[in-house]
Amino acid sequence: MAINLKLGTTAKSDAPKFREREAAYALLLQSLDDRRSKIELGGGESRQKREHDRGKLLARERVTRLLDDGTQFFELGTFAAEGMYADEGGCPAAGTVMGIGRVSGRLCMIVANDATVKAGAWFPITAKKNLRAQEIALENHLPIIYLVDSAGVFLPRQDEIFPDRDHFGRIFRNNAVLSAKGIPQIAAIMGSCVAGGAYLPIMSDEALIVEGTGSVFLAGPFLVKAAIGETVDKEVLGGAVSTTEISGVTDYKVKNDEEALARIRDLVGRYGERPKAGFDRIKAIEPAFPASEIYGIMPVTGAEPYDMEEVLARIIDDGSWNPYKDGYGKTLLTGFARIDGWSVGIVANQRLMVRAKSGSAAQTDEMQAGGVIYSDSANKAARFIMNCNQKRIPLVFIQDVSGFMVGSRAEHGGIIKDGAKMVSAVANSVVPKFTIVVGNSYGAGNYAMCGRAYDPRLMLAWPTARIAVMGGAQAAKTLMQIRSAKLKRSGETLNPDDEQALLDKIRQRYDDQTSPVYAAARLWVDEIIKPELTREWISIGIETANHNPEIPVFNPGIIQT
Repeated sequence: MAINLKLGTTAKSDAPKFREREAAYALLLQSLDDRRSKIELGGGESRQKREHDRGKLLARERVTRLLDDGTQFFELGTFAAEGMYADEGGCPAAGTVMGIGRVSGRLCMIVANDATVKAGAWFPITAKKNLRAQEIALENHLPIIYLVDSAGVFLPRQDEIFPDRDHFGRIFRNNAVLSAKGIPQIAAIMGSCVAGGAYLPIMSDEALIVEGTGSVFLAGPFLVKAAIGETVDKEVLGGAVSTTEISGVTDYKVKNDEEALARIRDLVGRYGERPKAGFDRIKAIEPAFPASEIYGIMPVTGAEPYDMEEVLARIIDDGSWNPYKDGYGKTLLTGFARIDGWSVGIVANQRLMVRAKSGSAAQTDEMQAGGVIYSDSANKAARFIMNCNQKRIPLVFIQDVSGFMVGSRAEHGGIIKDGAKMVSAVANSVVPKFTIVVGNSYGAGNYAMCGRAYDPRLMLAWPTARIAVMGGAQAAKTLMQIRSAKLKRSGETLNPDDEQALLDKIRQRYDDQTSPVYAAARLWVDEIIKPELTREWISIGIETANHNPEIPVFNPGIIQT
């Protein structure tokens, strides 16, 4: 007998609250779309025209022509550097287009320099973004394709990008590690490739160079003249003819960008099949309710309650929900489901106030606040995470968490120890993990629900996401109390108007720093996505993870429950 457990109810789309939330979410999406469109202009229309006049395609045009027709490009790091480097005129998308797409039927990581942004120069966040691309390729055994067109390190910030462990040199170290693991790397030199940046394409397994526009050398003509007095142009120094017919540094000479992309597609199309991890997938079934209804269910502020089960019912395959410990630890939803046919284990915060037993059966029930992790919820989640690891089922964490419960009752009940069990289970998990921040992601709740520090294969955010050590209101009040105490010790006081003005200033600054764009700019999350596309993103994430067959055996003994 098949289990067919229904989840969710039909949305009341004509209800005032639904329409209010839907309208508020539409404004959020429009604001993000406007910012995305501006980012995609790169260095601006005049610089784009200059690249076209040189016979070159733009970074996003190159990516589009590289991909299989009719397939989707899952761009990552679109908002990288947004709002940063204002003194240098900004650095849209960190001067790099990056994401996962299909090339000749195979999933690949694609990284393309945007030469319209400071000639493709590398800012500190550019290095971080490129390292993230290599990290995804490494942990998922994805082929990686570099479309190189870069002037190298942005010299005014060389101290922030050159010498440290996760700076520029780590890129080349990763080139070597990827090759050693048998993960293919192809680089197309489609523009400048100078100094340390020259190592990236040449340390790849195969390198192409475009005649007339591509060049690769450790020192350009001006530096050569200054260093040894030799006068030489870039074509003779490291152009297509020099590197393919004299030095042999590159492997293929092509006439233009289009031919380079076609050659890459041909090379990728010849790859042999590799072993897979074998994650379970059956024929997909659409969710019970339209994903677009999430906009009317989900509040745009972190204070309002909503039912996470209604959100899940619009993401998972209809009839696939099998809850784990449904009546226990109710501020966390745990259960098995399918997303686009893939078997997954879901850990999601419940934002409704829920009734739970306060202790023994003889004691009265108590209400637990939504979005807060209590001891029973933490224990339940730790056990569920271990079960998923033993069954080789990928985990999906859906975050809207205010943190762990505080106060004397929670402390006396061992909340720290119970929370540590959950954090330990997440940290030691060996199956692929995916994290979606849909609302609050505060404090240790961020860690327990598989925040960035716990290596999710993808960490994505909805426009309603907020990431910080605590909420803006709480932070402002805490900082205000500290400020008031300091003034009091010195014999000073603030009048109520000044105190409120300072409180508002602190809260505004804090709220700005908790926004999803602020997080995405610093690559704390990989991408801000539309809620209705969550299902597609999780599916491509698991398909990507399935390329790596190296899943260690999980040892439950390391976690004491």
